[in-house]
Amino acid sequence: MSYISEVTEELKGRNPGQPEFIQAATEVLESLGTVLAEHPEYQKNAILERIVEPDRQLMFRVPWIDDKGVPHVNRGFRIQFNNAIGPYKGGLRLHPSVNLSIIKFLGFEQIFKNSLTGLPIGGGKGGSDFDPKGKSDREIFEFCRSFMTELYRHIGADVDVPAGDIGTGAREIGYMFGTYKKLNNRYEGVLTGKGLQYGGSLARTEATGYGLVYLVEEMLHEKGMRFQGKKVAISGSGNVAIYAAEKATAFGAKIITMSDSTGWIHDPEGIDLAAIKEIKEVNRARLSEYKSFRPHAEYSTSGNVWQVACDVALPCATQNELNKADAETLVKNKVLAVGEGANMPSTPEAQEVFIKNKVLFAPAKAANAGGVATSALEMSQNSQRLNWTFEKVDSKLHDIMKNIYRQMSASAEAYGFKDNFIVGANIAGFKKVADAMVAQGIQ
Repeated sequence: MSYISEVTEELKGRNPGQPEFIQAATEVLESLGTVLAEHPEYQKNAILERIVEPDRQLMFRVPWIDDKGVPHVNRGFRIQFNNAIGPYKGGLRLHPSVNLSIIKFLGFEQIFKNSLTGLPIGGGKGGSDFDPKGKSDREIFEFCRSFMTELYRHIGADVDVPAGDIGTGAREIGYMFGTYKKLNNRYEGVLTGKGLQYGGSLARTEATGYGLVYLVEEMLHEKGMRFQGKKVAISGSGNVAIYAAEKATAFGAKIITMSDSTGWIHDPEGIDLAAIKEIKEVNRARLSEYKSFRPHAEYSTSGNVWQVACDVALPCATQNELNKADAETLVKNKVLAVGEGANMPSTPEAQEVFIKNKVLFAPAKAANAGGVATSALEMSQNSQRLNWTFEKVDSKLHDIMKNIYRQMSASAEAYGFKDNFIVGANIAGFKKVADAMVAQGIQ
């Protein structure tokens, strides 16, 4: 049995009931055969066994009281996965679906995503099964204060720097930061995604969506194409989807679909982004309201956005949302490129369809890295007590995403997997971390 097979089998045995984590780890491990053959020191130093095991797994009780005086208990998580190249860095997800497997998969992906940015940050992730939807500001505050009352012991500007994620926006980060500051009597850049008044960075809200489009534009450009004139199907309607749509539109594309948890819209004339922002960012309402802005648009609660013919597909909703049948439909409709804006939104079977049919495919750990890259830029501003302009942050983000594309493309070609950017991103992200682990000894 090969080294990779041994580690994979051990991984499955030690992590029963964690399918998302096993899926993410297996995808990376299976990409590394040629690298391990070239670098026997990785096996000698048990790099694979160590890299799939988090440095630390924190799970804790989060009690809080609602507006009616009823106590509730949620479960909090923080996975500090790997700090070989810098302090742990990764978001805090607040959603009922959160469990240990999902947080571990996200934390594991974060190791390589952060490595690809070229910035000195390690991988971590956290969150809770708390659902902020429908909660009052006071209830959100009570939860955030209780959550941070435990988490504050384990984080710090040079230790672990959490950020926002699904369910965790500027409001939640503000409440958590205020609690951390009160408990620690210290003002430091311990959280990113903060408000602009107290250390946040311009362009952070737009970063993941913009970064996705910057990388896909670079990938298209390398093949003699551009976003200009392309029809783009997007899933989701949160921050990533909205700002990917905004930047792709600025590049001359036409956005024709978006979705939320209840349904999806198809607007063949091009999505009205002002309407989407009004519905989602101002009213926090459902996409079904879009027809009141654009009566000609189609709204459906069955099927999904991938059945609409498009040139570029950008899955920006959630993990494993795009399956094999969806991929086959996209290929049949002659899709040119797919860029993952969400974390692991395509199933392994869907990825195989894209690679087999030579569709340009940018995996999440590369294409989704704009958010954490800008979070790291926020850390830099905090440490220097500076505030950079939107243009400066955006320019740095653009350069980072172009460099990520170059890294994954060069690694894929160097190891005999030309244009397989899944393998290329895995190798490029892994090697930097693995070399740091070897240099630091078996810890």
